[in-house]
Amino acid sequence: MTDIRVVLADDHPVVLRGLQSVFEAEPDFRIVATCQDGQEAIRAVRAHRPDIVVVDLRMPILDGLEVLRQLKAEQSSTKVVFLVAELGDEALLEATRLGVNGVVLKEMAPRLLVQCLRKVHAGEVWIERTSVARVFETLLRREAGSREIARILTAREIEITRMVAAGRPNKAIAEALHIGEGTVKTHLHHIFEKLHVESRAQLIAYCRDKGIV
Repeated sequence: MTDIRVVLADDHPVVLRGLQSVFEAEPDFRIVATCQDGQEAIRAVRAHRPDIVVVDLRMPILDGLEVLRQLKAEQSSTKVVFLVAELGDEALLEATRLGVNGVVLKEMAPRLLVQCLRKVHAGEVWIERTSVARVFETLLRREAGSREIARILTAREIEITRMVAAGRPNKAIAEALHIGEGTVKTHLHHIFEKLHVESRAQLIAYCRDKGIV
């Protein structure tokens, strides 16, 4: 039987010891390193070239997403599994975009974490089903909202709309786009007319409803 070589990274020593004991009880796993921050995790992956690194999403120095970004940038063959207490839509969207191999909630039974790593090692992707459904619903809403707004507004109007939705005032928008405040106001007048809204607050609400902010 080939060992599944694993690096564990969690900033809580008690959690780290618990994870280590879970995998040491399994004959097909070998823990090659344990780490307490994201930077240590990257160094351990580079040194040991494990099959999988299990990373707590919230860690000091470098968080799980940054660990995933750096390993992908280095074209590392090590697969990444996030261990999370909870996972918001934005973090899951980013993890999905970056190509995470697995996401496991800390509240899940240890046997499911072991099962997750075996599946990931075999080439599958493991993400808790409810989270997957939610994130893809969000993605679909954003895509549909982006297509709808692209049919109505010009590229410059979309750019200004996103800046307004991000809470930027007219002066900051003008400076960012190298145009006058008067031009920004003119664009906003056209945006309001096209989207049938009457204020910045209504514009922000429209964007949120369409899932594009």
